[in-house]
Amino acid sequence: MRKGKTILAILACVAGFICTYYFSEEPKIDEIQKEIAEKVLRFHVLANSDSDEDQELKLEVKKAVVDYLDSYLNQENLTLEETKTIVETKKDEIIQLAEQVIRENGYDYSVNAELTTDYFPIKTYGDVTLPAGEYEAFRMNIGEAEGKNWWCILYPPLCFVDASYGYLPDDSKKMLKNVLDEECFQAVAKGNTEGKVEVRFKLWDMLCDCFSKK
Repeated sequence: MRKGKTILAILACVAGFICTYYFSEEPKIDEIQKEIAEKVLRFHVLANSDSDEDQELKLEVKKAVVDYLDSYLNQENLTLEETKTIVETKKDEIIQLAEQVIRENGYDYSVNAELTTDYFPIKTYGDVTLPAGEYEAFRMNIGEAEGKNWWCILYPPLCFVDASYGYLPDDSKKMLKNVLDEECFQAVAKGNTEGKVEVRFKLWDMLCDCFSKK
């Protein structure tokens, strides 16, 4: 009987901690995401399908478009609105370039592109993590656009740096810091948004395990 009360007390503490964590941290993550979403522009490429060939083609198209946009968008003093204007102005040329790459690779998929609002999962760029949520994006659809996505950040211009070594260059972080307030920057630069979400689900799993073993 005493052991049962102890277990119930522990479960109550864990449940209370989860509730406190959920209600105190989840809104904060949501606020951070919305703040970031107002100040960035993402680039979204959807492959025709999940076949190996279509996924490889998606990366070829992505590389060509990013290389093309580099000279226009990879500028420290460019604003978000200027970035959107450039993307809209160059949209037809970008589509033509993508279709050229597709033809050169032996396919005849059509391409369309537009500025839109899409949902993005948690994404890490080197040592910077952006929370999941809706963001404005320049989206390119290849063919049926039913394959896995590729995405990066056009503004500030993080598409044009190599984050494969686990960190972003200081210059890139400076550009990101310049467009975010201090609290948002500290949150994403430390990857806290990803860690908090993961911890919350781990705690929930622990609680479920306790009840299943009761």
